[in-house]
Order: sequence, then C-alpha cells, then structure tokens
Amino acid sequence: MDKGFAPIQTTSKSKSGLNKNQPLSMQQLRESVSHYFDDVPDPRVNRTKRHLLKDIIVIALLSTIAGGDGWQDMENYGISKLTWLKEFLELPNGIPSDDTFRRVFEQLDPKILEQKLTLWVQHLIRPVIQQVIPIDGKTLRGSYDRENGIKNLHLVTAWASENRLVLAQVKVENHSNEITAIPALLELIDITGATITMDAMGTQTEIIRLIHQKKANYVVTLKSNHPTLYNQVKNWFKTAQSHQFKGIEIDENHQTESAHSRVETRKVWAFPVAALGGLYKQEEWVGLQTIVVVERFRYLWNGTTHEIQFYLSSLPPNAQINGRIIRQHWSIENQQHYVLDVTFNEDSCRIRSLHSPRNLATIRRLSLNAVNQETTFKGSLRQKRKRAAMNDGYMMLILKSLYPD
Repeated sequence: MDKGFAPIQTTSKSKSGLNKNQPLSMQQLRESVSHYFDDVPDPRVNRTKRHLLKDIIVIALLSTIAGGDGWQDMENYGISKLTWLKEFLELPNGIPSDDTFRRVFEQLDPKILEQKLTLWVQHLIRPVIQQVIPIDGKTLRGSYDRENGIKNLHLVTAWASENRLVLAQVKVENHSNEITAIPALLELIDITGATITMDAMGTQTEIIRLIHQKKANYVVTLKSNHPTLYNQVKNWFKTAQSHQFKGIEIDENHQTESAHSRVETRKVWAFPVAALGGLYKQEEWVGLQTIVVVERFRYLWNGTTHEIQFYLSSLPPNAQINGRIIRQHWSIENQQHYVLDVTFNEDSCRIRSLHSPRNLATIRRLSLNAVNQETTFKGSLRQKRKRAAMNDGYMMLILKSLYPD
C-alpha cells in the first residue's frame, strides 16, 4: 500500500489528450452526455415524452452546478442558455417546464442515478490504496412532510477524503438503520487497500468482518453501544494512565492547532491489543490490532471543552498515523455535509414528493464532485458555481470530469 487514490490525470494531459486548462469540445460533451445518460430507463408513458430524458437530467445537473436549487431554476437555466444547450443537447421541443422536471424526478428510479454517480467516480480515480474513506449518514431536514406522514430522507455516503469525492450513497429509513445500510454501501465500491472510518453506529462486528473480507483496514469509534467492551477499555486506560503507563508498550503523539479564535490540543495514545491482556469477545473483531485513545481540549472564547474518545483500529499501534486518520474522518462533515447544506442549500430544500428528494440529492452530489475536480480556478466552491453560471466555457471546464476517456 504505497500509493493513495490518484486522479486519472497524473500529468498535465489526460488519456484523451486534453490539457488541464482546456475544456471539452462540443463533440466530447455530446459523447459524455450519451455515455452516461442514453441508457437511463424512462419512467414516462410514450404520449408524455415531449422532451428527451437525458436532456432533462443534463439541464438539472448544469442548473445545480450553476447554483440552482429547484424546478423553476432548472427551467430558467434552460431558457437562459438555450442557444448554448442546443449545441450538445437535442431539445426537440425546447426547454422543459418546471412541472416537467418535477414529474420526471418524482418518477425516476433513484437507484439509476446513484449507479451513475458510482460509475462516474470509478473513471475519475484509480483503485483505492491508502485512501481514507469516511462513512457517515446525513438527514435532509427539508424532506420531512408532516401532513403526509413522510419522514426525513436519511442517506449514508462514502467519501474519498483525498480526492473530495462522494463515492456512493444508500438510502436508509432512519438513523438507526445505518447498521443495515453500511454493508450495502460497502458492496457498491472497491475499498481494497483503503482505511474505512465510522462513528459508533458503524462499529459492529459484522461490518468489521466485511471490511476485512474486502481487504481494507478500519479505524472506528468505540462508545457505550458496546457497554462491556467500552467499559473494559475505559477502565483499563484510566488505571494505566494513573500509573503513567509503566511497563506498557505505548506510542504517543501530541498536537496543538489554532484557527477561528479556537485552540485545540490533542493527545493520542496507541496501544497493541495485547497490552490489555485480551478484550471482551476479541475474536469477533476481525483484524483488530490497536486501541487508540484521543484526548481533546478545546479552548474557546467563552470556555473550554474536554473529551476522551476510544477507537478500534486494524492498523499497527502508531499514534501519529491513527490520529491523522481519525482527523480525516471529519472531512465528510466539513467538505461534504456542511458544503451541501451551506453552499447547495440542501437542508432548506422543501422538495419532498415521491422520489424527487433522493434524486435531487444525487444530482447535488454529482455537482459537488464535478466542481471539486476543477482546480484551475482557485476560488471557493460558491465562486466556482457563480463563474459556471456566467461563463459557458468555464462550465465546460467543470464538465471535463464527465468525459469517459
């Protein structure tokens, strides 16, 4: 495991011969659209097919990249960009109405778009080696419909922390069902050589066994949902610390960081499992090598917080490496969940009918992946989206990640 995830474009040119600063040609854009969306099954009856399904999906994607949030934004984007869109879309009856966008995404099988998301990512990055892949759930707050008894849509996603890409997503009925959704998510992606990180919900022996079977490592949170094991580790650590870890094989790492009027200090200890003299049902935690303990102090303008957390790791007892991986887990919160809520307005979106919340969630993640892959412009994601809305050439530069070279 000597390499991490590497983009397909390892030099200034990709396999297609495109320079890093060169957008797709119209011919290449047409090929990309056909490659991904020609075979999507159309849920409509023939008499209602005034607009091609791939045209509808592509306009929805482009509108979302450009800052759009819903059906009217999709229609308005199409009307505003009609002349340009005609260069690579067919548009036999002009731009679909907002009601057409709504009806199509209500009916479209969400698993189809999710498969397209995974297919797209597979051509963007090579097989996983030493990539940290956080897995976590996210609730779409605005999808709740009290009048019709519809619960919030809850999705579990896998995130490639180095490449800043959503790898795949799976729907769950509620937060507690992440336990059953995570194995389904892991089956969608090749995690060979990766290190999977999860919070306590995913710390289950069957999930650990699946990760091990798929030739990946793990660093997962240990909390009181496994009370016997948690108390054993917690009490052992408290006793060992009070004796200054005398006679115990230990690796330590201390770090201090400051940002946004906050100072955080972290102490990380890594112990081989053997140092504890055996764990409760240890044989069920396949591949387990190390117990990791992280103590955090956060000094804020209005007070200080303190916490100690415990982790199970299949990696050797190296405090620096395990500590870095634990920190990388939060990239799924900061670079995916937060961005989707703040930049893409996901939580405030009130689209709730039938399959539309889930389909639009996938469109947002496709958009996030595409914008993240464009690196020639060093502005924020928000500024990239604004530039794409104003400049068709820059939009085509973003769409270069679609090209199946």
